[in-house]
Amino acid sequence: MISIIVAIAQNGAIGYKGDLIYHMSADLKRFKALTTGHTVIMGRKTFESLPKGALPNRRNIVLTRQQDVTFPGTEVYRSLDEALSKCSSDEKVYIMGGAQVYTQALSMAQELEITLVHDTPALADTFFPEFGSDPSWHLVNREDHEPDEKNAQPYSFLTFRRD
Repeated sequence: MISIIVAIAQNGAIGYKGDLIYHMSADLKRFKALTTGHTVIMGRKTFESLPKGALPNRRNIVLTRQQDVTFPGTEVYRSLDEALSKCSSDEKVYIMGGAQVYTQALSMAQELEITLVHDTPALADTFFPEFGSDPSWHLVNREDHEPDEKNAQPYSFLTFRRD
């Protein structure tokens, strides 16, 4: 099962200058709960943006076109197809960014785990690919949340599955 996990603003924004736009406690907790014990695949820039390197209690796969590069606690592959070929058919794989990897993975994914932040950021330079016009995606779960002391914006957890 290939699942894409992402936090998206109302306008599709996901990042600015190599960082997440929103740092929401609830989103980070959900990310950890969903991905722990599973495989996460990310691009090199996404990996390099992680504050502590490889994520604990997960199989970390980094994609890069750079030759002979290694990152502690990870497996490195040159393409998404190569990385997926190293995963077993019963393995749950989460695609966690960045934008190029999301674009490549969208046609392969069976699930989208989205934190929709009900806000439009003033600054953004990275966007999630459009998927809403694809009739094969169906919303199967939605949890709406109001802002609180740890989450400045209202947000929704959305799960979409493909036919």
